[in-house]
Amino acid sequence: MLLLLINSSLAFAQKQNLNIVYIGDSITQGVQLADPDKEAPPAIATAWLRKQKGMGKVEFSNQGVSGFTTVDFLPSTNTVFPRADKAAAALDNKNAMLVFSIMLGTNDSAIVGPNGSPVSAEQYRNNLKIIRDRLLQHFPQSKIIIQKSTWYSPNTYNGSMYLQEGLTRLQSYFPQIDKLVTEYNNASPGHVFASDKKAFDYFSKHYRTDLIPELGHEGIFYLHPNNKGAAVLAQFWGEVIYKSIVKNR
Repeated sequence: MLLLLINSSLAFAQKQNLNIVYIGDSITQGVQLADPDKEAPPAIATAWLRKQKGMGKVEFSNQGVSGFTTVDFLPSTNTVFPRADKAAAALDNKNAMLVFSIMLGTNDSAIVGPNGSPVSAEQYRNNLKIIRDRLLQHFPQSKIIIQKSTWYSPNTYNGSMYLQEGLTRLQSYFPQIDKLVTEYNNASPGHVFASDKKAFDYFSKHYRTDLIPELGHEGIFYLHPNNKGAAVLAQFWGEVIYKSIVKNR
């Protein structure tokens, strides 16, 4: 009986608690969804993680801001970074691992419109590095996941102009993310991780069923996930977090 109690206590102690801060733009925020608090990718990814083997409590804060770029999130701009920093501080405690899930790049890739756009691949990498370094400075035990952005149709042109030029630029960011992660892991392994292109490739093939048709200056375009797409994206995020943080601990 005593042995059983000890084993049960050990099993409980081994469960991983996570507190996740999701940083991103309108896709992370969940615009176009009826109830972003429940339907946006951060909420669904968190719910998915709670059900996985070895997981304990998982809490989150959605710090997605529609239209924002890596430029907007730079600490030096003193705009949204302090808010994300404050959200992380509120979740930071010794009983749970603090994780940042970052997906920025869609608005950076625009031809014109969002702050700082168009952001070159090299500047995008540098901006992410600055954001990453400040987060790790403030929260040195935290983990950072950089999620690669999702596909949008090459005629995307709403208040901002993206088009094929933007879509091509967006894909030029992916090698920069991988390079950034490699560089950091060579110096300090186990803190920074990246997703692959699964979400981008998925939405390029399933945009008619998983993205919302929106009317723009160049006709019907596809950019924001619908309910089905948000759930799919959430699982991609959840799987990366689980594989990187939980299964490799």
